[in-house]
Amino acid sequence: MAQPSVILATASYDHTIRFWEPKSGRCYRTIQYPDSQVNRVEITPDKRFLAAAGNSHIRLFDVNSNSPQPVISYDSHTSNVMAVGFHCDGNWMYSGSEDGTVRIWDLRTGTCQREYESRAAVNTVVIHPNQKELISGDQNGNIRVWDLAANSCSCELVPEVDTAVRSLTVMWDGSMVVAANNHGTCYVWRLLKGTQTITCFEPLHKLQAHDGYILKCLLSPEFCDPNRYLATASSDHTVKIWNVDGFKLEKTLVGHQRWVWDCVFSVDGAYLITASSDSTARLWTVSTGEAIQVYQGHHKATVCCALHDGAESAPS
Repeated sequence: MAQPSVILATASYDHTIRFWEPKSGRCYRTIQYPDSQVNRVEITPDKRFLAAAGNSHIRLFDVNSNSPQPVISYDSHTSNVMAVGFHCDGNWMYSGSEDGTVRIWDLRTGTCQREYESRAAVNTVVIHPNQKELISGDQNGNIRVWDLAANSCSCELVPEVDTAVRSLTVMWDGSMVVAANNHGTCYVWRLLKGTQTITCFEPLHKLQAHDGYILKCLLSPEFCDPNRYLATASSDHTVKIWNVDGFKLEKTLVGHQRWVWDCVFSVDGAYLITASSDSTARLWTVSTGEAIQVYQGHHKATVCCALHDGAESAPS
């Protein structure tokens, strides 16, 4: 089975993961996932595997195989896994769960190498571009930076007490972090390097982006520069595209009929994929705000999507 140059996957409460041809909208592979719903999907840097985070496990599937069986399962969490991602060289994976922990896994063996206690359900985890820190956000409103070298929490922030942090995103150059919450607010910080290696947060902006929940926030990738955008996906059925220079609203993406749970930029920032409770995923042109493809096939809410249309970064 030849590896497609662009990998687009979605997952749904209908217990399936689907792979799509982005241009034609054709679904070319469906994986049944009977054990639980899928909360998050991510593609490894080398494009070989897809990680699916469920309740209470993560399963790794071969992108280039037709096998319905996972290659490996990661099983130490005790509740819904809400976040999953990879180190840039693909050697290890990180995750965050409603069991209150952030974990690091050896991708090849499936063993949990580290566990950090957040003491509240973890909704979101991102890796700093320096690849040496994880940043987590939880249901109680805490944001924590986990220093992987020191193996400890190096920083703790609470932008809004008792307001769940739903999503975190870091600018590709490590200059900025955004946290989105259940009140439709985005908190923006400049990330400053202190005298040590510890990342310091300097408040930059507070953006009232939506009236409803923000379910995902995402900063645009490196190859989108000099344009820098923030995408916010909401329970108000829209996605908004903000210019990071002044946080001016550039476009509102209107077309989904229900909550928009997830979004992901193409590698050049020109396109955005969204996943919605209306059971569809959509492909949008960021500059015009128009939907140019609809991915239909799921029977229930489509809650997550993953896209890898860049060059493979070979594992070290």
